[in-house]
Amino acid sequence: MMRNFRYTTDVAATAIAPAIWGSTYFVTTSFLPHGYPLTVAMLRALPAGLLLMLLVRKLPNGIWWGRSFLLGSLNFSFFWAMLFVSAYRLPGGVAATVGAVQPLIVIALSRVFLGTPVRFLAIVAGLIGIAGVALLVLTPQAALDPIGVAAGIAGAVSMAFGTVLTRRWQPAVSSLTFTAWQLTAGGILLVPVALLLEPALPMPSTANILGIAYLGLIGAAFTYLLWFRGLSRIEPSAAASLGFLSPLVATLLGWLALGQSLAPVQIVGFIMVLGSVWLSQRSQMPR
Repeated sequence: MMRNFRYTTDVAATAIAPAIWGSTYFVTTSFLPHGYPLTVAMLRALPAGLLLMLLVRKLPNGIWWGRSFLLGSLNFSFFWAMLFVSAYRLPGGVAATVGAVQPLIVIALSRVFLGTPVRFLAIVAGLIGIAGVALLVLTPQAALDPIGVAAGIAGAVSMAFGTVLTRRWQPAVSSLTFTAWQLTAGGILLVPVALLLEPALPMPSTANILGIAYLGLIGAAFTYLLWFRGLSRIEPSAAASLGFLSPLVATLLGWLALGQSLAPVQIVGFIMVLGSVWLSQRSQMPR
């Protein structure tokens, strides 16, 4: 009973991260200048990482330098770059549906790298989640762009590798320190990419500063602390299934804050997503 309680508590804390990530689209479109995705990604990661580094005052050592930069690229640099390419070239619903394959990729990678058994219920939950996300965000007019789809899949694979390797590589430091290492490394890798591929960011407005501060402090530092803490305590496939909460929250925010309509088919998708998350956690519950 106590094990189940601890597991449920860990899952609930981890779920806060993807739920907050669901607000990224609303904050980006409402508060940030358009056309600077890589610069915004860098500003989201690097200042937050440096702030955490000031708090923990501990640098990686030995092999953890390389691992921190590899994980930083998988979880932040490459993932966010592919995410933005997908978002720019695909309608939001298509991008979210393509990205929803990540939990299934995590299940396969967990088997390879962690020796985790493949659970039938987890696969079923993943398929239900993908269908639920499609009903929630996909429209009949959505068009497919090959480059956008490829970028979406590449981003999902990157985050899946980052999720599994973060679980496999656990340094003898706190989750706060591990988060600081990865965020800083990911931000550093984004600096030359943003400088080379995008024009200089214009003078930010108060709304821009607030939006970037929210994405950095809440959407990056706080959420990834919870996420990496969760990955040290629950199975990667269980954590990855919580990612379905992001499009769910994004849809709810669009309905509540932007006045978007919520069709009956989206309500069905809403229920399917929640059912998928419940089924996935059920399959991983300690016995």
